[in-house]
Amino acid sequence: MPVADRKVFCAIVYALTAPCAWQKLPPCFGVSPATAHRRFAAWTRAGLWQRLHGEVLDRLGGAGVVDWSAALLDSASVRAKRCPYVLRQAADVAGGW
Repeated sequence: MPVADRKVFCAIVYALTAPCAWQKLPPCFGVSPATAHRRFAAWTRAGLWQRLHGEVLDRLGGAGVVDWSAALLDSASVRAKRCPYVLRQAADVAGGW
């Protein structure tokens, strides 16, 4: 019998936000690590995470709780380049140095 999507979703969110490898997923979720990873891969290929992110932003924006005038880039998720040319190019794209 297939595991419910909600259980798998909770296990995936836990694995992605906690310092937890797929193989160390706690059994309390009722989802095997293989099932969680397989669904994560399938949902990623299907574009679920981008759609979910867009939906959350739309709802928060509609409620007026998102400040669209500001943005934050975390260097843990955006690689920092050392080459001055690349920095200048990125600044030009962003609208100024």
